[in-house]
Amino acid sequence: MHRLTEVFYGHVLEDPVLAPVFAGLDAGHPRHVAQWLGEVFGGPKAYTAGRGGHPHMAARHLGRGVTEKQRRRWVDLLQDALDEAGLPSDPEFRAVFVHYIEWGTRMAVLYSGENPLPVDAADVPVRDRGRTPPWQPEG
Repeated sequence: MHRLTEVFYGHVLEDPVLAPVFAGLDAGHPRHVAQWLGEVFGGPKAYTAGRGGHPHMAARHLGRGVTEKQRRRWVDLLQDALDEAGLPSDPEFRAVFVHYIEWGTRMAVLYSGENPLPVDAADVPVRDRGRTPPWQPEG
């Protein structure tokens, strides 16, 4: 996840749609997002232990006014970074990853809007590969 977020944020900072959103990006941000994603996908609870879990992540989006165009660009760049960082390309991993990213970015838009959802003490949403049956070649 660290390799993924380093690759990804390198592109974000050069992207005309997203660079303004991330101007002045803290140098630790890619590491924090890697910890978040690691926890989401069943890894250590490093984000919760070090950053405050879901309430902290949700609060980081309040008042930011993320647009649908920015959300979609974020998703597209992250999917491209998956390939560039060499993460698994199997259908099960990608399906679960993209499912989470779609959900998470849509939540970010809601948290960042004019009437945000309440930031509660929910746990980090954990995803697993078991949500999509493994593909089996015929024959």
